[in-house]
Amino acid sequence: LAAGGVAAVSAAAAGGVAQALENRRVDELRAATREPLPELAASAGPDTSTAPLDLPPDAQLFDETPFVTPNDEFYRIDTALSFPNINIDKWSCEITGMVDVPLKISYADLLAMPQVERAVTLCCVSNEVGGEYIGNAVWRGVMLRDLLETAGVQPGAEQVYSTSLDGWTCGFPVAAAFDGRDAMIAIGMNGEALPLEHGYPARLVVPGLYGYVSATKWLARIELTTWDQEGYWVPRGWSAEGPVKTQSRIDVPRTKTVPSGKQAIAGVAWAQFRGIAKVEVQIDDGEWQQATLGADVSDDTWRQWLLEWAPTPGLYLLKVRATDKTGETQTELQTPVAPNGATGYHTIRVKVE
Repeated sequence: LAAGGVAAVSAAAAGGVAQALENRRVDELRAATREPLPELAASAGPDTSTAPLDLPPDAQLFDETPFVTPNDEFYRIDTALSFPNINIDKWSCEITGMVDVPLKISYADLLAMPQVERAVTLCCVSNEVGGEYIGNAVWRGVMLRDLLETAGVQPGAEQVYSTSLDGWTCGFPVAAAFDGRDAMIAIGMNGEALPLEHGYPARLVVPGLYGYVSATKWLARIELTTWDQEGYWVPRGWSAEGPVKTQSRIDVPRTKTVPSGKQAIAGVAWAQFRGIAKVEVQIDDGEWQQATLGADVSDDTWRQWLLEWAPTPGLYLLKVRATDKTGETQTELQTPVAPNGATGYHTIRVKVE
């Protein structure tokens, strides 16, 4: 037992040193490789949608959760223990498989193409109800459908199957590149070149799909295939397709004990590619009360919500539920994250003094 304890401490110390070295390497690589992005207007095409994104101030209803998640606070879920080494002069992304004209695209090519900025909320399929594996960012990149149209998708292609520089793979339906959602190869995040830890030099951003089927970082190849090819997580028991479920979360109050008097219950709700229409809060067994919603930036971003209340001392149970723009209200049924995302109402207990 003592030896095991020493081994455990040694392993923990080694892990801490390894993490410190990895963090230093990331900082060095970041400083050596990332270049400022050109002005968006300089690369804008005739489509006015390429204008820089201007977020309305009333998208932010409360301070505790930023509407735009800072890069260093954006969640990360990676299978790799370290990041790939990037030589930006040699990096390229291939578009191959069931296409008429295979493409090989360099970083300089991406910078020279018409680019767009879109606010898109991404979330991980492993996010528990009320969890923090979700973030909203302003992504900058090239529309995936434009590149696929240039390559020419052949009849029978069912899946956009992508591979990372570290060998990780995932796939999503070809239709998701052409159905109106702004799927892109992103090279920028919140006004700067894509951070290394978030996929520099380029990654996929596909609104409305969980990351395990769509969010390839350190992009190396896009292959048009049938469903016969399976991404990394599918043979491990996760669903082949991963549409994001309608969900909501309580962010305020953040402590289990609050003072009495007028205050807010607040949080975020999301249903990417469908949009949020309504958020309701239940206090104990009372009637569901409709919350005030922040600005509707797009169907692909979360919306903040807020409900004023003035509790007296006591114990309270708070629940939240969201309804998307198709009219579907999230289910109360509690399910685990596997195989295609958790469900249920986020519920917290609060003591008012």
